[in-house]
Amino acid sequence: MNEQQKTELVAAALEARLMAHAPYSRFFVGAALLSTDGTIFRGANVENASYGLTICAERTALGAAVTAGHQTFSGIAIAAAGGVSPCGACRQVLAEFATQLPVVLVDTESNNAIREVDLAALLPDPFSS
Repeated sequence: MNEQQKTELVAAALEARLMAHAPYSRFFVGAALLSTDGTIFRGANVENASYGLTICAERTALGAAVTAGHQTFSGIAIAAAGGVSPCGACRQVLAEFATQLPVVLVDTESNNAIREVDLAALLPDPFSS
């Protein structure tokens, strides 16, 4: 992922965050997943009154990408208050497609400050069959 792609990915994650459905937690998350062909897929968290049915932004973006026929990725940006990293479930689901995925964390509370990590550092021993 080059700098221009990273900039576009961050902008897409920030836009996606505005579409989040988070009436219970008020914790809005947007994700943007970059396919290796340059296509960006957006996702937002979608909460449910039955909390266990909530869908994270990262998995929403991944589902959109897979549904569109994409299964190879070169980066993901996640925008949320505090610049939080993906939950364990999202880490595992992303690792299904790219264990070395660059992850750009955008802190919407700190002037969109960016921190970059690698998925392998977040999930050093993913489950595989």
